[in-house]
Amino acid sequence: MDMPDRRKRTFIHALETENSELLEEIEAQALVDRIPIIRKETQSLLKVLLVMQKPMRILEVGTAVGFSALLMSENVSKDCHITTIENYDKRIPVALENFRRMGKEKQISLLQGDAREVLKDITGSFDFIFMDAAKGQYLHYFPEIMRLLSPEGVLLSDNVLQDGTVLESRYAIKKRNRTIHSRMREYLYLLKHHEALTTSIIPIGDGVALSVRKKG
Repeated sequence: MDMPDRRKRTFIHALETENSELLEEIEAQALVDRIPIIRKETQSLLKVLLVMQKPMRILEVGTAVGFSALLMSENVSKDCHITTIENYDKRIPVALENFRRMGKEKQISLLQGDAREVLKDITGSFDFIFMDAAKGQYLHYFPEIMRLLSPEGVLLSDNVLQDGTVLESRYAIKKRNRTIHSRMREYLYLLKHHEALTTSIIPIGDGVALSVRKKG
């Protein structure tokens, strides 16, 4: 990150307001435990989108310790239900305990397992989907995500710039990371060129792709 970008991020962070006390505690502990948490800029964008969209059914792919699901729950109607998917056994009990601590057990449902399989069993449609799982898998999740995304529904995909590496040539990437690199590039191309979606790639946080499903 060059100096102007650092100054902009520092300035924007200085303007941020805090989340609820418990949510701040959960975020702080996650950072201590080196568990990835959505960045402050992305949190702000997510809040604004939820207030605008007023979703009643939200799907999240990638729970971790439940921070983003809880953040979403604080910015939607109490009647909005959130379904979140997590595959990492060690994080699931932590997320469930965090939901309990914040009194959100009824509003948030956690589905355990590989999202590629879990998504196939989900029925109905969602007016907001937050993709925040293994970046190399976004492309594989996409067909089921499109099946579940309602007309005029919003899909927000996080971490799409991969700390800037997605901008680099394939040959500038270490061999072990080339598969993820190529899959993310393909995913972004798909989002931008899919006939049913209108997508903007926004360089905040680690990069987000904001997609809206067309009505027709």
